[in-house]
Amino acid sequence: VSLWLPLALAVAAVAAGQSPLQRRVVRDVLEYFHGRSNVHFLFKERDVDGVIEREDPSGTFVQLRLGLAQTACRKRAPQRHCRVLESRRKPICLACYKFDTSDVPKVLDKYHNCGPSHHLAAKEIRQRDEAECRAVEEAGKGGDTLYLPGMFAFSRGLPA
Repeated sequence: VSLWLPLALAVAAVAAGQSPLQRRVVRDVLEYFHGRSNVHFLFKERDVDGVIEREDPSGTFVQLRLGLAQTACRKRAPQRHCRVLESRRKPICLACYKFDTSDVPKVLDKYHNCGPSHHLAAKEIRQRDEAECRAVEEAGKGGDTLYLPGMFAFSRGLPA
């Protein structure tokens, strides 16, 4: 029990400082990670860092790194209380999401990459991640936006 209290407090402290969109990204990444066929155990959120949240007229961009910790519970038979296994896998997921500006924000584009902590440090993977996140941030801007009638009005003056 004494091991659970610091972890529970850390997770609660992390969750308290996050925006609703950041919590949504964390939930979505956990769902994605657990949906992978090579993942057989449940993972819990260990920490969230490198959080970026930027708003622009096209929506809100959220980027974060989510540290996960493997638990003793199997994915197929989840239990209420799953003990974190300290000496097991601790993958890190990079997540980049772009949400629109509606009242219930919809995902315009997203990218995630989960792997061992040393895996994300490789230069070529880091460069690919940065390029993918830039592309996600640009979603909804410029040429790929939906054209609706009446968005633009052109008038032609009479020749003088």
